[in-house]
Amino acid sequence: MDAEKTDEELMLAYARGDGRAFDALYRRQRGMLYRYILRSVRHRDQADELFQETWSRTIASRGRYRVEAKFSTWLLQIAHNLIVDSFRRARPQAGAEETETVFRELDAPESERPEQMLNEFEQRRRLQIVLDTLPDEQREAFLLRVESGLGLDEIAAVTGVGHETVKSRLRYALAKIREKFAE
Repeated sequence: MDAEKTDEELMLAYARGDGRAFDALYRRQRGMLYRYILRSVRHRDQADELFQETWSRTIASRGRYRVEAKFSTWLLQIAHNLIVDSFRRARPQAGAEETETVFRELDAPESERPEQMLNEFEQRRRLQIVLDTLPDEQREAFLLRVESGLGLDEIAAVTGVGHETVKSRLRYALAKIREKFAE
């Protein structure tokens, strides 16, 4: 059934009027999409709005959907464009305290040992603080690679830049992350 179909096949079926295909797509992609948006904007209320708007645009665009890339790449490109637009309207600033609040709200790792949970939380908090210091383009490339599992060409398609630019952004982001964690 739907589990055997690719995301692209599901989207095409939805474009033909199959509502169950959309439900399957939504279940498959919602977690990845929301994590990407939340990490990009860092404010839960703004992430919620952009998440809803991304799905609204997906629904509105179903008749124009063409299989030119993976569905997830197309979906992330919609989200990326909405995020860029929101940054242009009002640039949000997240501090360390707000970052900790976001991580507290995320599902905690399953563990019996409190010291391991604390260590994992501290590592995530440190990573978020380091990500906050990266230029937007580097942070976005890093998140698309790590959080969404996209390849270089897919990141290039989402962000609208060249393959080499993506490689450069990832290289600089990783260097800065390593530098900060070494301190």
